[in-house]
Amino acid sequence: MTTLYITGAGVSADSGIPTFRGEDGYWTIGSKNYTPQEMATRHIYETRPGQFLLWYYRRFAVYRNVPPNDVHRWLARECNSGAAHLITQNIDGLDGRAGNSDYVCIHGRLDMMTAYDDQDALHTAATGLSNIFASDMLIPAPWDDVPRALRDTGAETDDPASASDSALEVALLRLCCIDGDAGPRPGQSLKPYVLLFDEYYTDLYRMGTAERWMAEASRMVFIGTSFSVNITAIALRSAITRGIPVEIVDPRPVDLGIPEGMADVSYLAMTAKQWVEAKS
Repeated sequence: MTTLYITGAGVSADSGIPTFRGEDGYWTIGSKNYTPQEMATRHIYETRPGQFLLWYYRRFAVYRNVPPNDVHRWLARECNSGAAHLITQNIDGLDGRAGNSDYVCIHGRLDMMTAYDDQDALHTAATGLSNIFASDMLIPAPWDDVPRALRDTGAETDDPASASDSALEVALLRLCCIDGDAGPRPGQSLKPYVLLFDEYYTDLYRMGTAERWMAEASRMVFIGTSFSVNITAIALRSAITRGIPVEIVDPRPVDLGIPEGMADVSYLAMTAKQWVEAKS
């Protein structure tokens, strides 16, 4: 009997990370010229890499040092015991920092980078190895090197919080090996390890493992998710097809509109923390 937990931004709210569609949500605030849904695309990364990296750094990387909370730690214990698996939509990496030894971060992690590629074609990686996807080479994100890059590029300050947008753009482009005019180069430039709106799930994000865990689960629990991304639809369809119980935990759980009797679905109107406390 294995439970599959699928978590969204609500799980990390108690760590101080904004939910995705709240007042200060990740996808609520964009840039001066683009909506968040326009910014978080491969197209913007390829055509306006400086703007993309600036937005990504300001909106995501500033949360890289927040601590995990009790929900992350509880999930880690469940998974490490062998009784459960976890697929998280969150890119904060807090499940790993809570001690979870094997979980799927289906949308990537903000503390990692990958070599830029075209998603399909094989490239020679920066290491000189051939016949592999360049993007299969995960690299620690250089966020802690931003102050040094600001100094190296002659910025007036090496404090990222007070640096001008233009200075920070130049520093981020340098760290990611991108020529601002030529754009990112396959196999050489760095791209944040995050699934963007115009990209698709691949095994770079362990999609094969996620699908296997869905097929093996005897129960699915969705925690703190608004069901607004494809992975939740894929998982829910798998659960309904196989006739396994589904629990939806959220302060305002989304009514999935599933006719009564078609599936065993329970809606629990509570926060992730409240749900875990009730289990403890």
